[in-house]
Amino acid sequence: MTAGLVHISGSGEPIDVLIPAVDKDAGTLPHTIDSIRSMVRHPIGTIYVVSPDSPRIRAICARKGCVFVNERLIEPLPKSRIRYRSKRWERSGWLYQQLLKLSGDRLVRRRHFLVMDADTVLIRPHRFRIDGKTVFYYRRWSQPEYFRTYRRLTGRRRKAKVSFVAHYMLFDRHKLYRFKAMLEARHGKPWYRAIIDSIDRTRNFGFSEYETYGNMVYGENPSAVKLLPARNLHLRRGASSLTPAERRRYARNYRSLSFHKRGVYSRGQRRIARKKRPLKSRRRRASK
Repeated sequence: MTAGLVHISGSGEPIDVLIPAVDKDAGTLPHTIDSIRSMVRHPIGTIYVVSPDSPRIRAICARKGCVFVNERLIEPLPKSRIRYRSKRWERSGWLYQQLLKLSGDRLVRRRHFLVMDADTVLIRPHRFRIDGKTVFYYRRWSQPEYFRTYRRLTGRRRKAKVSFVAHYMLFDRHKLYRFKAMLEARHGKPWYRAIIDSIDRTRNFGFSEYETYGNMVYGENPSAVKLLPARNLHLRRGASSLTPAERRRYARNYRSLSFHKRGVYSRGQRRIARKKRPLKSRRRRASK
């Protein structure tokens, strides 16, 4: 599954890469990095891995030749100041990571940079700039609340009939800067606060950085965007368990594989389990 540290050059313009990660991503992250180097048909500049101060993530960066960046260096506000949760789910860290991605223009050096989810692995070649157009990979379904938040943020309806939540996206530093400046002018507050205040935080899925940025770029000039189907598949297994033969087989139909661990967003499971255990023990005692 790994491709080492070999750069496979493409004919496209050079790009940087930003990968937000946490410890739960440590099993997939090395494969994510390798897949970028083997499957992205652009010269790769610097791969930045943005993470809490994690020894595991630091070790992966050292082994894979990436730049480790403590997330606090680019965070627009501390994670502790984000409150996005209910009794059933916890989305504060999820939202925080999206804000980190939108802060990538503070870190990267090249105009275009690829933001990649740490739990997703590319299995077919990708180009993100073709004939002067930005390539957005898309899927057919999304969360309706993403578009309601987009309209509250921008005052615009989405023009695209597809979803841009494909687990990776090419960002343009100049367009991202203008987008955040527009939010601040429209809402009279920092861009990240405009986002947070526009979210209906009673909803589990209230905001998407990919959906928001993608619709902004597409809405300004659809002819400057090339749309390609994402063809992503979620697998309930570890990335390391995937054999080369399985990878080739999946690549016949899919462009990327994701190894999500969404259970970390749930709350109250331990409390519920503790309540159930005494009942089970009583039943065992009664059956003796």
